[in-house]
Order: sequence, then C-alpha cells, then structure tokens
Amino acid sequence: MEPEVLLNKLTELVLANGPDVLAALAVLFVGSWIIKGIMKSVQMALDKGSIDPSLKPFLLSMLGMLLKVMLVISALGMLGIEMTSFIAILGAAGLAVGMALSGTLQNFAGGVMILLFKPFKVGNVIEAQGYVGTVSQIQIFNTILKTPDNKTIIIPNGGLSTSSMINYSTEEKRRVDWTIGVAYGDDLDKAREVIKQLADADDRILKDPEVFIAVSQLADSSVNFAVRAWVKAPDYWGVYFDMNENVYKTFGKEGLNIPFPQMDVHLHK
Repeated sequence: MEPEVLLNKLTELVLANGPDVLAALAVLFVGSWIIKGIMKSVQMALDKGSIDPSLKPFLLSMLGMLLKVMLVISALGMLGIEMTSFIAILGAAGLAVGMALSGTLQNFAGGVMILLFKPFKVGNVIEAQGYVGTVSQIQIFNTILKTPDNKTIIIPNGGLSTSSMINYSTEEKRRVDWTIGVAYGDDLDKAREVIKQLADADDRILKDPEVFIAVSQLADSSVNFAVRAWVKAPDYWGVYFDMNENVYKTFGKEGLNIPFPQMDVHLHK
C-alpha cells in the first residue's frame, strides 16, 4: 500500500473515531478527579465515625477499585466496544488468574473474614501459628505481629482465619498460675501462710476471687503447691515474675527450703 493511501486511511479513521476517543479521555480525566473527591469524602467520614481502624484501609481500597473499574467500563463503552464480550473475556481471565493465585485468594478471603468477624484487632496480644505477639497491622493478605523482643512476624490470613488462635486481650482479668515447691519435712501450714501473705501484700492481685492455695502434688523431690490468683490483664507478667522472686527471698528467711532434684543412693555391703 502506498504511503499516501495509508495516510488517507489513518486520517479517515481518526476523523471518524476522534470525537469518541476525545470523549472517552475526557470521561477518564473527569471521572478520576471525581473518584479522588469521593475517596477523600469517604475517608473523612470514616475518620469521624466509630469504624474500627483495621477496616478503613480495606474499605477504601475496595471502594477505589470498584469505582475505577466502573469508570474504565464506561470509557470503553463510549468507544463502541461491546461490553458483553469484554466482560466475558474479563471473567475468563479472572478465572485463569484465580486458579494460578489460589493461595493468594485464600489469604484475601481470610483477611475479609478477619476484618468482618473481628476475632482480634490492632493492639491485641494473640497466639497463633506458633507465634505470640501484639497485632500491629491487619492487612488484606497478611497480619503483622510484633513480638516482645521486637521481631516482626508476618502471618498469612488464610491459615490464620481457619486455625485455632488465643486472644489474650479480650478479657479484663487473667488468672496467674504458679507451682511452688517446698522440701519434704517442711511445715506445710507455714509455707501456705507465707504464700498467702505474699499474695495479700501485692495490691495488683485481686481480692475477689480469692487466691487459691492447695497442695497439688507429692513430687519426687518436693511437695508442690498450686497457687492461682486473678489480676488485671496488663499486670499479668509483672505479678508472675515478682511473686517468683518474693517467694525465693522470703522462704529462706522463714526457714523454708526450695528443693532441687536429688536422689538418695544406698550402698549395701
């Protein structure tokens, strides 16, 4: 084909479809500007409302994606593209991508379930998938934990939403359990009284329910007391560690022995 003929055909094509192309571009430009305004208004409304902070990024991203897809479909329709065929092609492509990214889609679905049913939220201390940490972010595909030693743990939402999990932050009170051993031959009543005094002296230990102290086991090297006390959740570890230290210091002063594993060997001639 000669250059002049080709140029004429291109000119005719542009003249024939030029207005539609310009109109579609104008729709894309104006639509993008409107979407930005809508997103900003929605974000302000979410900030003013009592929406869980974990849900805000998810809702905004989903709304933005939906509005942009609708805008692109509108622009393509102005160009005369048959939407039925386009949607069918898009659906087939989505199916192929979904099969290839089944694990990612499972994590996406898990993230949606977590955000909707809220088994935990940002700031909660949870134990899941073999890790314990504070929830710092709930993303659409992963949940981010911060461990007490400041490690970052990234857990995929797919497994997190379908497996067992412990949330340590849902209740205001927690029970602290100790196993405190004394040597055979020591005065058990005195040991019980010393433990009771140590528990009563700690203001963080709640008076109701009352502290439980009972002999739980006659072990190989010790008589073990089961000690159970209720505290406010933030005080759990402080009370636990302080009681261990106070028992060690006080038992020695009161003539009580904290035993260690030992074995008696008898020699027969």
